[in-house]
Amino acid sequence: MTVLVAGGGIGGLAAAVGLARAGQHVTVLEAAAAFEEIGAGIQVGPNGFRMLDSLGVGPAVRARAVHVDEGRLRCGVSGRLVAALPFDSDFQARFGTYAVVHRNDVLAPLLAACLADERVDLRVDSAVAAYEQDGSGVTAVLRSGDVVRGAALVGADGLRSAVRRQLVGDGEPPVSGHTTFRAVIPAENVPQSLKENVVTLWAGPRYHVVWYVIAGGRYVNLVATVDNGATEPMTGKPVEHAEVLRHFSPLCDDATQVMALAAEWRAWVLCDRPPITTWQDSRVVLLGDAAHPVLQYAAQGACQALEDAVCLSSAYDSRDVAGSLARYVALRSERTARVHHVSRLMGREVYHPAGEAAAARDAMFASWTVADLHERLEWLYG
Repeated sequence: MTVLVAGGGIGGLAAAVGLARAGQHVTVLEAAAAFEEIGAGIQVGPNGFRMLDSLGVGPAVRARAVHVDEGRLRCGVSGRLVAALPFDSDFQARFGTYAVVHRNDVLAPLLAACLADERVDLRVDSAVAAYEQDGSGVTAVLRSGDVVRGAALVGADGLRSAVRRQLVGDGEPPVSGHTTFRAVIPAENVPQSLKENVVTLWAGPRYHVVWYVIAGGRYVNLVATVDNGATEPMTGKPVEHAEVLRHFSPLCDDATQVMALAAEWRAWVLCDRPPITTWQDSRVVLLGDAAHPVLQYAAQGACQALEDAVCLSSAYDSRDVAGSLARYVALRSERTARVHHVSRLMGREVYHPAGEAAAARDAMFASWTVADLHERLEWLYG
């Protein structure tokens, strides 16, 4: 019987590709009218590229990606360089590819792989509202009232997952208190003096600004985040330039110049959830943000969804659906919990400290060599 996948984002399509390559028939149930990603740039680390390679789409994503030379952490107030991590031959030999991409530059190759495989059926306008199951299978109940029958259901339907709502019942995701403002700038509007093939992050007191080139060099992705105690969810709300700037002061000259280039801003209030191990209800299981949403500070949201997809595809056994899903959860829950904790820790101690805490961060990075940084990244990228 077919495996049903609720959600056609990066995690859902990756799961579909992986399951199909393992010989399963898959039906992807996407709520929207088309398969496309909301948002702009993401960073894909070596662990993410290894998953893309195992799904057969790594070369296509690499061809669309911008292969940056270095990641830099600067002081948001003075502009001083705090730390740098070269993505050079030594890094690549140990870990592999690190690159930045537009989200759709990951989604499009996954979608193409689904379209090329007769074992994958893609359905749009098919939001999953609930599920029912018995000993022989599971039924996805769509918002339209239609039902779709399968052997298993993978809930890859995002932060506010309907599948999770029924499976876990833990309500709306908690608001982190951090607001992110995003803008995409045509590269032709960026002065030559600011053009570098690096990921630059300016970290200030309770805020940070990060930017890098995406879409083959055609655009620059700009993300500015502030710990402003926001209490209400917000998703992609248009925001005036002056409203954004008032959250980022004092701010060094380079970061100020970069933010002045943005013509249009949208705001999100960040949410995550505490780690859980209850991802499974017999033939139903969660994946990606539906299972373990994380804050952005370790740049691992998409990478962990890709790891989930490959792990699920490897573990899935149509002769023992519930047992194989339990093995997948056991393999993934500890690692994703660690990524969650590290993401929160980085937000507090690397991205947003002030005063003595910022000085302690700077001293810590000053004491590390590049080899030390590699050792500290081994658990994540190795």
